[in-house]
Amino acid sequence: MTDIQDLIQPDRGQDAVAIHLTTKSGFDDFAKTLSAGQRASLTAQKFEGGAGSVGIVPDGDAFFAVGGVSDPDDLSSYCLAALAERLPEGTYRLVNAQQPGAAVFGWATAHYRFTRYKEDTSATGPRVLLSMQVGRLPGLIAEAQADILVRDLINTPAEDMGPAALEAEFEKLAKAHGGELTVTKGDALEQGYPMVHAVGRAAARQHAPRLLHLEWGPKDAPVLAIVGKGVCFDSGGLDIKPASGMRLMKKDMGGAAHAIALAGLVMGAGMKIRLHLLVPAVENAISGPAFRPGDVLSSRQGLSVEIHNTDAEGRLILGDALTRASEEDPDLVIDFATLTGAARIALGPDYAALMTRRDETAQALIDAGKANDDEPWRLPLPEAYREYLKSDIADIVNAQSNPYAGASVAGLFLDKFVGTKKDGAPLDWAHFDTFGWCPFPKPGRSKGGAAYGLRAAWHMLKARYSA
Repeated sequence: MTDIQDLIQPDRGQDAVAIHLTTKSGFDDFAKTLSAGQRASLTAQKFEGGAGSVGIVPDGDAFFAVGGVSDPDDLSSYCLAALAERLPEGTYRLVNAQQPGAAVFGWATAHYRFTRYKEDTSATGPRVLLSMQVGRLPGLIAEAQADILVRDLINTPAEDMGPAALEAEFEKLAKAHGGELTVTKGDALEQGYPMVHAVGRAAARQHAPRLLHLEWGPKDAPVLAIVGKGVCFDSGGLDIKPASGMRLMKKDMGGAAHAIALAGLVMGAGMKIRLHLLVPAVENAISGPAFRPGDVLSSRQGLSVEIHNTDAEGRLILGDALTRASEEDPDLVIDFATLTGAARIALGPDYAALMTRRDETAQALIDAGKANDDEPWRLPLPEAYREYLKSDIADIVNAQSNPYAGASVAGLFLDKFVGTKKDGAPLDWAHFDTFGWCPFPKPGRSKGGAAYGLRAAWHMLKARYSA
């Protein structure tokens, strides 16, 4: 794929093809400014100005483009993505000195192709968009790069994106930004993070489990902990998934992908925080050492956990990681996880389920998401449902025996492992249960790995910590 930094260029008056924006309601007036031949061309293309529609209009020996949008005065992230996907290779400029603003993001992500294993021979060359908003470009390009990183990590098959490969991503971050990386595995993992070890111990040696922990930033700054579920492949364990449920389980490290990308944005912006990025990286495999239904696991926090279902493994590894994050007395903890099918069933693939302890944190994330085309949807953490996690022989069970409120009950499980502040107050914690996959492609959002909740979290953090 073309480097996305080359797709958005400062407008210095260079030659470019004009893009006219219109709306469905305003198309008739726009069409009156065209020649009869130009109108006939748009009619032949069935262009009527609807949002996301694209028309190419002959203009002497050249052409100009027409794009349908909802509101030409308020361009959203993806409103120009269809143009970026369908126009011929070339350089383009919005007419009348209009600036693309947030639409730079969708223009860039529309060029995404996953080509690690197969060359994309169908794609046209790059479409370059000019902008005079030079000051906004680096930030929007960084967001697009983070979004694309999430896609690349999720789209990569598990054989090439196992725990060691996630560790390599941490090494890249540490090298790029001067972070300090600690990798815990083997006996130290079993002692310090027993649930991470138990879930991952059945994997082959090359996919051995580990806890990845990167620290960055001034030690006297507010602590931000970002945690991501890194189940690099999920067979379901001994409670094995059916073939249809296992097919996409390379995406079960989607939470880790989101966490890595968000941490990169934080460090790249020089945010004034002390960052702790934690990813428990495992493969939930099946072999002799696999943990079993009915087992009771110890945890870093000290709670005993009875295993009701080995396919509810993501919450186990997150429990140990959230406990470690809580030990830093953080100002805020955010975790991302492809955690439950219940969240996907409730909200569909396009909305990340959001659970928080504080109303104001939830609202800040929702507001940031709405403003940046990445709206999460809040689900509750009902006290009444904590009884679903009661165990007869341990402190807690890892999965309920009834089919109700599965996403919220998983959130309540995690809540048990998020600690308190040193002064005894509950930690500020936000949990994203995200699908991490786009099954129905749209302009700027290709089929496959997808980031949901990433931009909501990033823009909330920018507002909170004034990056």
